[in-house]
Amino acid sequence: MKKNVLVIGGGGRCHAIVKALKRSPRVQKIFCAPGNAGIAADAECVAIGVEDAEGIVKFVEENAIDMTVVGPEAALAAGVVDALAAKGHKAFGPTKAAARIESSKEFAKQIMAKYNVLTAGYEAFDNFEQAWDYVKGRPLPAVIKYDGLAAGKGVVVALTYEEAEEALRDMLLDASFGKGRVVVEDFLDGPEFSFMCVVSGNKVYPLAMAQDHKRAYDGDKGPNTGGMGAYSPVPFVTEEIREKALNEIIQRTADGLVAEGVPFTGVLYGGLILTKEGPKVIEFNARFGDPETEVVLPRLESDFYDLVEAAVEGKDCETRWSPEAYLGVVLASKGYPGHYEKGAEIKGLGNVDALVYHMGTKRDGDKILTAGGRVLMVVGKGKTISEANEKAKAEIAKIDCDALFHRTDIGKASL
Repeated sequence: MKKNVLVIGGGGRCHAIVKALKRSPRVQKIFCAPGNAGIAADAECVAIGVEDAEGIVKFVEENAIDMTVVGPEAALAAGVVDALAAKGHKAFGPTKAAARIESSKEFAKQIMAKYNVLTAGYEAFDNFEQAWDYVKGRPLPAVIKYDGLAAGKGVVVALTYEEAEEALRDMLLDASFGKGRVVVEDFLDGPEFSFMCVVSGNKVYPLAMAQDHKRAYDGDKGPNTGGMGAYSPVPFVTEEIREKALNEIIQRTADGLVAEGVPFTGVLYGGLILTKEGPKVIEFNARFGDPETEVVLPRLESDFYDLVEAAVEGKDCETRWSPEAYLGVVLASKGYPGHYEKGAEIKGLGNVDALVYHMGTKRDGDKILTAGGRVLMVVGKGKTISEANEKAKAEIAKIDCDALFHRTDIGKASL
């Protein structure tokens, strides 16, 4: 019996999820709430907000949905999975309580400390003066994180005390992301990589490794963004490093959440760093990463729906991965992650011979317009990362939109 699936979200990550589900012979119909102009070509988009748990449950019941796949963190924090589970509906994603591994930096640190998960030392504060006194008495750089959801922008690596003070004022006194606490961490040095694993209680199904590029401009300059590009595989992550990360980070965290009475189902994303002592956790996310998903899921040769179903039902599942490299470059609105204009027309998309994921677009008649900070992601494929990079560059050149910019050095460390 073929399945009806609802995907919650509207960015590039959800476009990649939709495309992966579309490849499954087990899937009959895919809906996406709210979706975007690109997703509309692969699924039926429905106008329901990602935090509208009541509206989502109603849609699931009225449309005989067999599985709901929850994409963005806001939906998880809003308790969409809890609302569906309460009515007996299958949903791929953690409960609101388990999603605190992402929505609360302090909760994540407490779990890691208790269950001996490799990470940086830390202290948490809700008082500006106490936090500032602590930072002033320590060596730089200072890593300052807002203890909550901040759309990938609530982390500052302060290289000067002036930057540190400004970040603490911003988060604690000005409450830029809302009233809350901050976590001040020891600085870890080394190359970063993303290790996403599908988790079902104590079961862990590892996905392919990826590396994300957070800074806005070439050479890792400029402000932090939600991600300007990614690639997979990651050559510097050896099998030994992968096994250590899997067993001493992801598995221990999954086991710890079970022991705490908040078992995790869904994607546990480890934002990791390879230090001289080995891999350590920078942060956890409770869902697929964006833009890493766009280069990881295309490498999955086994059935994605099988994997989702296995996680929700607690069954075993084997995954197969393509050895080919995928490298994706994000095209963002000029000014992002600060102020940017929307509504610019994007031409030439029909000429692109590569995977194109829509992140922030909308349709106006026959036109595709920019509708967000990160707008598109073009993914090149090749036998090597260098080959995938050349393919991505060649296809980006076919896109005509003066309102967009992109980095030209994605994957440079591995070329």
